[in-house]
This record gives sequence, structure tokens and C-alpha cells, in this order.
Amino acid sequence: MEPLEKIAILCVDDEKNVLRSLERIFLDDDYEILTATSGEEGLSILENHGPCQVVISDYRMPVMDGVEFLRAVYERWPDTVRIVLSGYADAASIVAAINDGHIYKFIPKPWNDDELRVTIGNALERYSLQKRNRELMTELARANEELERKVQKRTAELELRNQALTFSQCMLDALPVAVMGIDTVGMIVQGSRGAVQIFNKVEGGLFGSDRREALPEEFNQAIDAIGEGQVSRFVWDRDGDRYDVRIGTMRCFDQPGVVIVMIGSLQ
Repeated sequence: MEPLEKIAILCVDDEKNVLRSLERIFLDDDYEILTATSGEEGLSILENHGPCQVVISDYRMPVMDGVEFLRAVYERWPDTVRIVLSGYADAASIVAAINDGHIYKFIPKPWNDDELRVTIGNALERYSLQKRNRELMTELARANEELERKVQKRTAELELRNQALTFSQCMLDALPVAVMGIDTVGMIVQGSRGAVQIFNKVEGGLFGSDRREALPEEFNQAIDAIGEGQVSRFVWDRDGDRYDVRIGTMRCFDQPGVVIVMIGSLQ
């Protein structure tokens, strides 16, 4: 049990001498022992005092027997560990009591004091483990909710980014000239449909290819020679078609040297 948590045990029996015997067992323990002579009184104590870690109840009591009482305890305070004492119950009654009252232990009368103390210790350990499990499940649920919020946020960001990329691609495709973007390591990362059509023979596709392998030599020479902020312009002849080629550099996400290639037909 947690050291700062006050341990309370409720004992319910219609015989006061039994209650006194139970109190004597725990005289040397730092437990708060509450007693009640009926199930109704026991429920009232729990209502006013607050839930207890352990409830010990006699099996046979007038008006409300132990199983009915512990069933009511389970319905309202399910975390409480429930124990039945009885000197009359048969095996069938024991099984019914355990099932109906969700009972942790069935102890026959007369009980052995040492065995009862061990049982209470085990019951308190069970309560502590259940409480810790609930706390861990709560923490896990909270972490899952936080993760789900982050995933949803990230998904929304990716969807927005994808929409932006789709929009920018549509703008590139609508331009009257073919356009390519080349990153700082020489990879062709983006371009218009016109650029793809012009370089449709590049093995593996234009995007993702190395510009040194995909582009003609005059393109690569111009890119190698160009400085930041400069523009290179030349006429490119290909299979009888003539193109106006402009190559420039720009900054993208604070990285210099990103190359923009624009190719316009001179036909």
C-alpha cells in the first residue's frame, strides 16, 4: 500500500462480539477499523466515510444478508476488496456468494487470527495493485489521446501541405514554359508537365534523377558555372527544335544554390 494512504477496513456482522474480536485482531496495525451491525448500516458508513480498501461481512444477517450487502458494495464501490465470514454456508452457497458479490475470499468461522491477518494483507496488496493498474491505464489512455491529437494535427498539416503541392504543381503545369527545380545536390525534385514531355526519355523518369545524367551537357555546364543570384541564358537545339533556356539560382528554406530551369519553345 502507499504509505500516505490511510487504510480503512469495514467489518459488518450482526453479532457485536464478532465485531469486537475483529477489532482486537488489528489492534497492533495502523488500520482504521469501522464496524456495522447490518448491511444497511454498512452502506451508510461507506456513504458517509467514503470507500474502504477492504470490507469484511458476515454471510448470514437479517434483512440484508452478506452477499446482498457485498453486491451493493461492488455496484457502488467496485474497487473495494470484499471478504465473507460464515460458519453455515455450504459449497454451493460459497460459489454463489463469490459469483454474485464478486467476493475475493470466503473465510469460515471460527477463523484463525493469523490466517485472517495474512488474508487482509493480501487483500490490501490486491487493492494496491488494482489501483496502480487503474492509474497506469489512465496514464496510457491520456498518452494515447495526446498521441492521437498529435497524429491528427500532423495529418492535417500533411494534408494541407499536399494540397499546397498539388496547387503548385497545377500552377507549374499551366505555365507557358517548361520548368524544373534542382536541389543543392543536383537532384531534379520538381517540374512541370512540359519538362517531363521534353525529357521523356530519361531512364527511370525525370524526377528523382541526377541532373548530370538526365540533362544535356550544355545545361550542366551552365549550372556548374552559375553563381548565386545570377541567370544564364542560351538557345538549345534538339532534333531540329529550338528552345530558349534560362537557368537561375534561388534560396529555398534558407538553402542557397537551388537551381530553377525554364525552357521556352522558340518555334
